[in-house]
Amino acid sequence: MERAILMASGLGSRMRPLTESVPKPLIPVGGKPMIETVIEGLIARGVGELTVVVGYLKEQFGYLPRKYPQVRLIENPYFEKVNNISSVYVARAELEKGDCFICEADLYIPQKDVFLAELGASCYFGKYVKGHSDDWVFETDGAGRITRVGKRGDDVYNMVGICYLKAREAAEVARCVERRFGSLGYEELFWDDVVNENLPQIEMYVHPIAEDAITEIDTPAELQAVEARLAKKFL
Repeated sequence: MERAILMASGLGSRMRPLTESVPKPLIPVGGKPMIETVIEGLIARGVGELTVVVGYLKEQFGYLPRKYPQVRLIENPYFEKVNNISSVYVARAELEKGDCFICEADLYIPQKDVFLAELGASCYFGKYVKGHSDDWVFETDGAGRITRVGKRGDDVYNMVGICYLKAREAAEVARCVERRFGSLGYEELFWDDVVNENLPQIEMYVHPIAEDAITEIDTPAELQAVEARLAKKFL
C-alpha cells in the first residue's frame, strides 16, 4: 500500500494578509481548499494512508479526517523555528513503511490524473523550464538520474512540490533526515537539501508533468491571477 505525507505546518508568510486567519493549504482556489485538491488526487490513485503534518493554526485542519477517512493528522512542534525538514522528521516513520509520496499541501491540482501515472522509480515531479530559473531545479546525468537538487538553473526541470519515493529510497530519506536533524544549521534546511546531500545513495529521477497540471500559489497576487483564469475558463 502506498502512503503519503502532506506538509501543512508552515506560516505561509508570503500569502499574508490571507494567512493571518487561515493556514495557506486551506485557502480555497476555485471554491476548494488547496490541500483537498492534493488529497483527492492521492485518493484517486489509491493511496491508503495520508499523514497531514500540521502546526500553524492546526485546529482548522480538524475536519479533514472526518471528510477523508484515509487522513490522519500529526503535529509538528518545531514549525515556528525550523524549516520543512521538521515536517518530514516528525513523519519519518511513514517513510519506513514502504512506497510514499511527500507533497506540499499548498498546491492547486485541478485534475486528479496527474497522480495516476505509473511510477517505476523514485522521482520528483517536474515542469521543464527553458532558459534561466531561480526556483528549485533538478540537474540530471545522461541516464536521467538526478545529480543536483537546488536553487537556480538553465534549461532544466523545476520542482513542483511532489516527490514519490519507492521503499528503498523512502527508508534512506528517513535515515538521512533523522541523522541531519539537530546538526549544525539544520534549522534552515529544506528536506530537499538533505536529499541533495545524499544523492549518491538516493536514486532519484524526474517525472515530467504538463505546465498546467500543478499550480504553486505563493502570493495573494498569484492567487488573484489563478482565480481570474478560472473565471474566464468557465464563462
